[in-house]
Amino acid sequence: MRSGDYHEGGYGRMGRKKQRHPRRSGAAKPIAIYHDMAVYEDFERAAQRIFQLVREVRRQHPGVPRILFLDVQGHRNSAGGYDDDAWELMQEFTLGYLLPFLTEARTPLIHVENPNQSDDLPESLVIGPPADGSGGYGYDHGALPLRPREHEPAERRSAPSVKAIAEYLGMEEACCLVCWATPVERAHVVPASLGGSMDVRNFALLCADHHREAPDVADAESFWAWVDYAELRDSGSKWLRATEEQQARLSAAGVRVGRPARPVRTFFAEVKDELRRLYGWSDEDFARADWPRLMEEFHVVLDAATGRHFSVDKKVSTHAWAYDIARKRSTGTAPD
Repeated sequence: MRSGDYHEGGYGRMGRKKQRHPRRSGAAKPIAIYHDMAVYEDFERAAQRIFQLVREVRRQHPGVPRILFLDVQGHRNSAGGYDDDAWELMQEFTLGYLLPFLTEARTPLIHVENPNQSDDLPESLVIGPPADGSGGYGYDHGALPLRPREHEPAERRSAPSVKAIAEYLGMEEACCLVCWATPVERAHVVPASLGGSMDVRNFALLCADHHREAPDVADAESFWAWVDYAELRDSGSKWLRATEEQQARLSAAGVRVGRPARPVRTFFAEVKDELRRLYGWSDEDFARADWPRLMEEFHVVLDAATGRHFSVDKKVSTHAWAYDIARKRSTGTAPD
């Protein structure tokens, strides 16, 4: 299950026994909130999802104790500990920022209780780059460097096994991260042709269809953002292997079963759709774009920081990423 899973008295996760939290004498049942930080989520996406979920629980159940259960898939550094995104989510966000609005928080690193839960949550969560300019947000305006997630990759010369990748991703079964289909292919996050390593952290597991759709770009976070986007877009296809009875129950509960129909459109119409849905472009952004300058930057980005995979021409997802980076560079909004 994804973020958005909460229950009175317990939390549920696919493949785990549902647990119950002891009820406090004379108090309302606590609301247990669960989020599993997927390997494709960065700090910003995971924090926003958890924050919105806590706000929704507070809106529906004001004053009721809230317990957050946070798990983490992957997000390991070269020393075997947690990477910066996971560490920041657990320590700085969950314990440093969110704990006052919870009765209890459980993370892989620590379990903390708060006897004075507050309902005074802010209206929104604003996340920006560190005040000291560190953090590596975005691309340098004047260059297109490689942006891997693993800053100290292992000195591997061959790709890790599917089993090793699945273990790193925290998966009990090797299946596509987007749709759970099998068999799977090993997909480079940053392609080797663009400087990507053979480190297990530079691999995802995708079915052949989603591997063909995934972007080939020199930016690990953009690859994982696309996986996150595709997982939401195609989430209903995860249930295609369920029995007809299970599918009927899911449909009756309002769960989408099957991949939604995707109309046949031109290549650029598909690119525009991804720019809207994944990168947040508005109609005004398209109308105001300085297209001659944008196209000049687009081709610089396309040539310098994207590739072709298995001799397949550049994809919708690759073009969409290149247009978004080009817009940031041409308007001077790419962080320095």
